[in-house]
Amino acid sequence: MNTDIFRAYDIRGKYPEEINEDVAKTIGKSYGSYLQEKYKTNSCIVSHDNRLSSPSLCLALINGIRESGCNVISYGLTTTPMNYYGRYLNQLPGIMVTASHNPKDDNGFKFSFKKLINARGEMIEDFKNYTLAGNFLTGIGSLTENNMTDKYIEYLRYSRKFGRNKRKVIIDCGNGATTIIARNIFSKVLCDFEIINEENDGNFPNHHPDPAVTENLEQLRKKVVEKKADFGVAFDGDGDRIGIVMENGEVMPIEHFMILMIRDMFPTVSNKTFLYDIKCSKCLQDEIDALGGKGICFRTGASYTQYEVLTKNLPFGGEYSGHIFFRDKDVDCGSAIYAALRLLEFLSKRSEKLSELCQNIPKYFVTEEMKIPSTDEKKFQVVDNVRNYCVQNNFAINNIDGVRVNFTNGWASIRASNTSKNISFRAEAETEEGLDMLQKIFLPLIDKYNK
Repeated sequence: MNTDIFRAYDIRGKYPEEINEDVAKTIGKSYGSYLQEKYKTNSCIVSHDNRLSSPSLCLALINGIRESGCNVISYGLTTTPMNYYGRYLNQLPGIMVTASHNPKDDNGFKFSFKKLINARGEMIEDFKNYTLAGNFLTGIGSLTENNMTDKYIEYLRYSRKFGRNKRKVIIDCGNGATTIIARNIFSKVLCDFEIINEENDGNFPNHHPDPAVTENLEQLRKKVVEKKADFGVAFDGDGDRIGIVMENGEVMPIEHFMILMIRDMFPTVSNKTFLYDIKCSKCLQDEIDALGGKGICFRTGASYTQYEVLTKNLPFGGEYSGHIFFRDKDVDCGSAIYAALRLLEFLSKRSEKLSELCQNIPKYFVTEEMKIPSTDEKKFQVVDNVRNYCVQNNFAINNIDGVRVNFTNGWASIRASNTSKNISFRAEAETEEGLDMLQKIFLPLIDKYNK
């Protein structure tokens, strides 16, 4: 087994070279044994996304879990948030077969040991060592096949109170797992909607299902303008990331969406602390300060965001990548579809266009997230070398995730991607010249160390 598939918050690799049915069965044996030995739990939830390799990998995984003597409740094809909901319904840990937003030939496993919150960091390192040791339990676990679709639809709709302004939205499922449920959900709420890329197709024939990349939103942008829609939303392959297009066809920065949601909930929540990840724009902290709240700049990774938001009882948290977690009302929800419903609800109570609601948000000059190809062995060393360079030059840095270099008029973030063999770079400044200077300092430095 290639140990590189064990990453900071999941297991992920190429199919079938790194992740295949034999690996899936071994992971299943290990997971079932690990739950029983370390957590005294003998049952778990399993489901899978719509990647072409997911059904066979899921079957092998389930067989492995059952051979450890652990029982399985299978929900078949679901989104990742539906898998989380299955864990909640049964108060059990679970494992989801998915590679999220990665290319179609990748696959992997997101999993928890304690009910809802996914494993991360040292937990996965310990599970890796346990798996490689290979001392698994044996038994005959049961298999129960179940369906949660109707309950899940009501869960997402619960406590939604729409205003009188009926909005039109274009929904891009990206041919991913949200295709199985999006129409059922949006047909039951106050809106006019049209869905594109609704065919369930793990080849992702129309575009790569990662809404954090602007080029993947081009089709949605054109459709929003053509249909004179109020906004458009795009979901990633497993349904836990959202991208948003405004009525004018411009991509809405995810930080602006987060600001609108924080503004909306701020008067009603008792805990006025909000979390965002290290790649987010300074405008988010500016807004939280202006409202009189407290912002927490935290490390990147949905598992980490989810854990921090839940354990600190925060009403809201999100990431630049489009992972959004709401806890201000009756749900603990990290669903991209739910985030879209919240935006619909927000706009139904207002008459302004979405772009107009964003006009008073502070504007900075910022890059998109750049992903610089590297290797799993080299990418962390590159970040360490950049960090040493910053220390030697007495730059102010934040070490919570890679290195974020802070200047009086901007910042730059350099970190090793935990889901791919890339180095992540993003920078922001108050002026265009400042942004250009940050790129001229750090991009050649990354390139130097990467070679």
